[in-house]
Amino acid sequence: MTNTDDSPSRMPAVFLGHGSPTNALEDNACTRAWHEIAESIPKPRAILSISAHWYTRGTGVTAMERPRTIHDFGAGLPAPLFQLQYPAPGDPSLAHRIQALVRQTEVVLDTSWGLDHGTWSVLLKAYPEADIPVVQLSIDATRAGDWHFRLGRELRPLRDEGVLILGTGNVVHNLGIMEWNDRAQPYDWAMRFNDYVKSAILEDTPERLFDPLAVGRDGQLSVPSPDHYLPLLYVLGARHDDDGVRIHPEHIVFKSLSMMSFVLDRAA
Repeated sequence: MTNTDDSPSRMPAVFLGHGSPTNALEDNACTRAWHEIAESIPKPRAILSISAHWYTRGTGVTAMERPRTIHDFGAGLPAPLFQLQYPAPGDPSLAHRIQALVRQTEVVLDTSWGLDHGTWSVLLKAYPEADIPVVQLSIDATRAGDWHFRLGRELRPLRDEGVLILGTGNVVHNLGIMEWNDRAQPYDWAMRFNDYVKSAILEDTPERLFDPLAVGRDGQLSVPSPDHYLPLLYVLGARHDDDGVRIHPEHIVFKSLSMMSFVLDRAA
């Protein structure tokens, strides 16, 4: 059962490998793991989501009372997916708190975006009641990895204010050579890079992850575009020295899409 104790406690920081938006319609090992993570941690006062799908110039934060559910994917997906809604409230006060907290860049209050599928497709499974306020922070596409890590570090105090910091993307995300076959074995390079990221998380050596392209061919093939990778760095930036790590799941689907998810928490 979800911990609903209202006493102050440090919230974890969580990264979820969100995979295909069709996960929102499915019951599978990953969607069950997302729900199990939510059940295992205190109920957040609010959620700050850094999604791969709000990729911008500059940094924005949603500041509306009622963020819309954005169906930001192609028309070829199942029709029921376009009917799904995630009517979680927003939290303008949290948006202002984030704006005041971040020093290394200007954070613009945004009232036009909402919750894209990188956020709502996982929260639909983790918190199906949609009763927790959610804000999204955009990812500045013009910045290098270490910058995003430092921004995550600036956001870390929110964990002591009842806010769950959530990154949602994929460690390995190469759709161009993906194979829609549930039984397909992952590419060797995808497994190696997935393991490389896992070891850096477990060993608390985030600097190894700032530039995936510097890892060589494995990183270049696993991260052809940084949008799905960068949310990982925000979560690692929000890490405390006494945080433990729980990694589950960590497998790769469709040969080149990592579903690795993890929790950073003193209880882990």
